[in-house]
Amino acid sequence: MSEMKIVFVVPDMAGGGTERVISLLANQFAEWGISVSILSFAGSQQAYPLDPRVETVSAGGASGGSMAIRLKRLANMRAYFKKNRGCHIFSFSTYGTGFVVLSTLFMKRDMIVSERIDPGSCDHKLYRNFFYLFAKRLVCQTQDCVECFPKALRKKAVVIGNPVSPDLPSRFEGERKKRVVTAGRLEPQKNHRLLLEAFAAFSKEHPAYLLDIYGKGYLEEELRKYAGQLEIAGKVIFHGFCKDMREEIRDSAMFVLSSDYEGLSNSLLEAMAMGLPVISTDCPIGGSRACIRNDRNGILVPMGDAASLTNAMKKIAENFEYSENISINAEMIKNKYKISEIAKKYIELL
Repeated sequence: MSEMKIVFVVPDMAGGGTERVISLLANQFAEWGISVSILSFAGSQQAYPLDPRVETVSAGGASGGSMAIRLKRLANMRAYFKKNRGCHIFSFSTYGTGFVVLSTLFMKRDMIVSERIDPGSCDHKLYRNFFYLFAKRLVCQTQDCVECFPKALRKKAVVIGNPVSPDLPSRFEGERKKRVVTAGRLEPQKNHRLLLEAFAAFSKEHPAYLLDIYGKGYLEEELRKYAGQLEIAGKVIFHGFCKDMREEIRDSAMFVLSSDYEGLSNSLLEAMAMGLPVISTDCPIGGSRACIRNDRNGILVPMGDAASLTNAMKKIAENFEYSENISINAEMIKNKYKISEIAKKYIELL
């Protein structure tokens, strides 16, 4: 494997689910002796730890709509791919896939695209579908995701889930803290407003509980105001991005994902692998449904249904035996999504 080179293409490596997956795969490939690089085209941040053998390269910063910056980005990417001819490109970005195709015009390319969100939520489907045709394979996180694409792309598709980190804290045993936790970007997709509404109703019967929100985004101020309107501002803590989040939440009462759409949520998978009782909306593209067996290792609730979410939270808070059972069963998810097995599936595509 030592002669193989894999290059991940991503906008930036700031904190997020896609970046988490890339860091895990890159570290695993490096451990196997594969030469691996991460080529970012819209920044140079690095939120997650990387093996020192993983090369990081920035082709430029955010363009802000500037054509000159975009052209410079393409020139830098082309120079990199010329220098690394024969590399295997793993594009984890819709826009990045277009940049790869344009920067490798008239060059032989070997590209695999990994779709990271619900394809139905994409605002640029014609752009996406055109450039995805240049990929050798299209990696989707669920079969529902595959079915969202045109026939020509479905033929290229393969389903591969997200890896679970091997260094997660072990399942907490004992009396859990009265804390409801969630993690994700503070953006409309995650529908934190729904969670705030459900928690406000839950809090009336369970006033000792707090709500911990991990993640950052442009909706933070709006969500803080909404918590105030719901009269729960004193019970909601916004933590921002936190590298030690997993250690901080391992003894929490429950983890909640309130999204309107997801791929296969890393935060949900990791919460389950740590043995947290989890609740998730049953949102497109079926990622939560793929890993949660209702009332066995978690709870699925309808999208946008605050009352159902409140009832699910009460079910966990009010029944210790039930909570423990789904906690124990949830931890088993780590066997299904081992990093070594997921990484091996990507290598097999080559």
